[in-house]
Amino acid sequence: MKALSVQQPWAWAIFHAGKDVENRSENMGVRARKLIGQTIFIHAGKTLDTEAIEEIEEDFGIRIPRKELLRGGVIGTVKVVDVVFDHASDWFDGECGIVLANPRRVQFQPGRGQLGFFEWEKARLANL
Repeated sequence: MKALSVQQPWAWAIFHAGKDVENRSENMGVRARKLIGQTIFIHAGKTLDTEAIEEIEEDFGIRIPRKELLRGGVIGTVKVVDVVFDHASDWFDGECGIVLANPRRVQFQPGRGQLGFFEWEKARLANL
């Protein structure tokens, strides 16, 4: 199954704060179109974007549990439902948005992420 690495706290926000759009480049959006209708893994990257924590807390009034942000592995699944260049969601803020639905947390599966969409099982097995 395909996976997409998302920095924390953005990955957390998909499963806990209603983040329904993942902002990416137009180039990534073209690749995402092939996945419309499919369920993918969300991989929480190892990098923590501390400025984003402050941004989310200020803009959305959501407290981010910093010590609970899992990093370096898969934390859940989502369905890719659309790729858009404008969206009414408060989470849309970019060139292109990958619209997500049905977020479901899974037991944390450690493993290295990659840029772009990647096959999770192959990446995970390569790290064992």
